[in-house]
Amino acid sequence: MHPENPFAKNYDFDFLVQHSPDLKEFVFVNEYGNQTITFEDKQAVKVLNRALLKAYYGLDHWDIPEHNLCPPIPGRLDYLLHLAELIPKTKLRLLDIGTGANLIYPILATCHFNWQCTASEVDLDALKNAQEIIDSNKVLQKIALRRQRFKSSILEHIIQPGDNFDVVVCNPPFFKNRTDAEKQNQRKVRNLQLEGGERLNFGGLANELCYKGGEEAFIKKMAGESVLFKDQVHWFSSLVSQKENLKNIKRAINKTDPVEVKVIEMEQGNKKSRFVAWTYRK
Repeated sequence: MHPENPFAKNYDFDFLVQHSPDLKEFVFVNEYGNQTITFEDKQAVKVLNRALLKAYYGLDHWDIPEHNLCPPIPGRLDYLLHLAELIPKTKLRLLDIGTGANLIYPILATCHFNWQCTASEVDLDALKNAQEIIDSNKVLQKIALRRQRFKSSILEHIIQPGDNFDVVVCNPPFFKNRTDAEKQNQRKVRNLQLEGGERLNFGGLANELCYKGGEEAFIKKMAGESVLFKDQVHWFSSLVSQKENLKNIKRAINKTDPVEVKVIEMEQGNKKSRFVAWTYRK
């Protein structure tokens, strides 16, 4: 994990429970004598997220509907910490593509870095929930939401004339279809030996999880559209869930003739992840 990530160490659950007492019912002592929660339980992770945002950033309210994606905060912050190293500025202008109901990147970018944030979303219910989070927290009032009215577009119709962003972030839909997503869900259930997939911390609606062609097709399209805004954005970036997709994704980005392409590897415990970033500026 990034050395500046405050969540790199084990969670202080006593400290978190002080700020969010409802977390207490999910905390238990494992076989090694350590306090923890069941991270495969969506509800437990949601309450943990709420406690982290309250304890570290003073958020009064954060919630997501039952079936929306529940993001791991340490990993999401790692992405932003690595991105911050690409641009030697203290206050960046960030655009989050597909912010979802959880609004997590603009929240962390605002609260941890004091960046100026704009976020797009195609789903009206997710957009409504994100706006409710903003309205319920004074510290988030400067976050601007934009609805993507064209499902076939990613950057187009969101980046407007006169806009200038230092970084674009994206956590793209990573499955080709719902069947592909369900297969992955069941694979995780078997690996974790859970009784029933409903307890799995998997969550997510179809628009959050699925895109025709999966994340590879999504990022390729994003790269194609990025050329249109090469003078308005310093660094474009996206998480890449499956490492085997990197080769084709990088090839597609390089076809747009960027000045530089970077792949940043990240680790959170036993989990490895990465994001790809590209720029047209020297």
